[in-house]
Amino acid sequence: MRKFFNAKTPPSNPKVHPQFEAENELSMKDLFSHAISASLEDNLQIINKCFANCSDLKVIPWHYGPDLKYEASSVYFNTLTKSDPTNYFKDVLQNLVPHELGPTLDVTVEDVISYFEKNGVSSPLLELMDNIGQAIKGILDGKVVLFFTGWQKAVAYYAFDVEQRQTSEPISEPTVQGPHVSFIESLERNVGVIRSLLKSTNLKFEFFTSGKQVQRTLSYGYLDGVVKPETLNQFKQRIASIDQEEILDVSYLEEWIGDSLYSPFPQVRYTERPDTAITALLDGKIIAMVNGSPSILICPGNFMEFFTNSEDYYYRTIFSSLIRLIRVAAFIIALLLPSTYIALSNFHSELIPTVLLLAILNTREGIPFPAMVEALIMEFFFELLREAGIRLPRPIGSAVSIVGALVIGQAAIQSQIASPVMVIVVALTGIASFALPQYNMAIALRILRFPLMILAATFGGLGIMVGFILIYLHLATLRSLGEPYLDSLAPLDLKRVRDSIFLLPRRLLLHSPRNRHLYKKTSGRK
Repeated sequence: MRKFFNAKTPPSNPKVHPQFEAENELSMKDLFSHAISASLEDNLQIINKCFANCSDLKVIPWHYGPDLKYEASSVYFNTLTKSDPTNYFKDVLQNLVPHELGPTLDVTVEDVISYFEKNGVSSPLLELMDNIGQAIKGILDGKVVLFFTGWQKAVAYYAFDVEQRQTSEPISEPTVQGPHVSFIESLERNVGVIRSLLKSTNLKFEFFTSGKQVQRTLSYGYLDGVVKPETLNQFKQRIASIDQEEILDVSYLEEWIGDSLYSPFPQVRYTERPDTAITALLDGKIIAMVNGSPSILICPGNFMEFFTNSEDYYYRTIFSSLIRLIRVAAFIIALLLPSTYIALSNFHSELIPTVLLLAILNTREGIPFPAMVEALIMEFFFELLREAGIRLPRPIGSAVSIVGALVIGQAAIQSQIASPVMVIVVALTGIASFALPQYNMAIALRILRFPLMILAATFGGLGIMVGFILIYLHLATLRSLGEPYLDSLAPLDLKRVRDSIFLLPRRLLLHSPRNRHLYKKTSGRK
């Protein structure tokens, strides 16, 4: 190796070029307009200015050609690249000669320029760069950038090598039947998985970069001809203003996409499963991804879609429809059970059967708090246990949740802080909220539960009715990317509900997908 080129130790304190001494910060916009200099020293001074105090930046000088009189330098982050970037400089020189030995000693900078200017780049891992901004972004992307004296371009090799999580089962969407593959934190890998499973020329992915500091790569995909053009245009308009925002996760996009920022109901869905993302694309949805996030955002959101799961399509129709009915019942229980109990016990005790009423009164004997305060205390304890179970390590979290619930529940009953019936009501409410496939919908129920309890304690059944009507009016007026939130329920259309509360046989759904029929209907085509 030393016979062809020689590496020297980089200088410890490189001097900054006078052009940039007075500048405190170099913006990427200015750097992209600054061409690479023919002076190797000037280029390295700018690089060192931009990456000052970065100990993992490596600048390796090389000498090649007759009497080793020509200079070049490799610049890279050793924390982002493969362990042996030396080979990339060797590859550049050996592209110019037919054999490894001998002729390499005669390579001049004119040969380097002539070869790449005439032949261009043939390797997919190789890239030619014209300005300093491209070179700096390439270094941050895990590339080895080679600068040559006398040449106003740079050669970059893709050498990214950062350990990533291997594909595993979805954590937030476990399933018994169906694919057991999840997305990971690599955007390119996630897009590749979707393309490998949905091989269509109509599948479109568009990429852009956001943020001045993180420069995170974002992407959104859709099926051309299936997604509604109006919905796609609204989506593009809303994300057009986030190019300067520091987007760290795909959930950051929700505030830009959603129509109502203060609504407790989620207007987008999240998934870690490729089959769910593909189903959404076939249904005319738009998916959004962020590099570094294993979740995919699906929009626009529809109310009944938060009760569906990808596993529904892997079982028989009767069973899947029954499971969806159970989820709807769980939604109603999680929303109304505590407030209903408070209203019945305080205002409408005549509606409770006599035997049950006597049993409830017997268990509440000695309780110093009214039903409302009792419910608030137990709900607060349950929310604490829920958060503790989520934040603690997995082996400890489940034990703390189970033991804590048993201990606190039993202690509350024995100390007459809460009645057994209230403990049962709060426990059933929490279990019902866990039955919903989408966690963000369960969060909405946790928020709405308390106003309904206050209305029930104040006005009884009338308060629950008023609260329920207000929630329904909000849902009826809520939109997601301009689409009605209750689109599959109102106005009632049998063709819209065949994949909402009930699930028709797959041969009917696959023969005439819901979105395709609706798209033809709205676009006036037959």
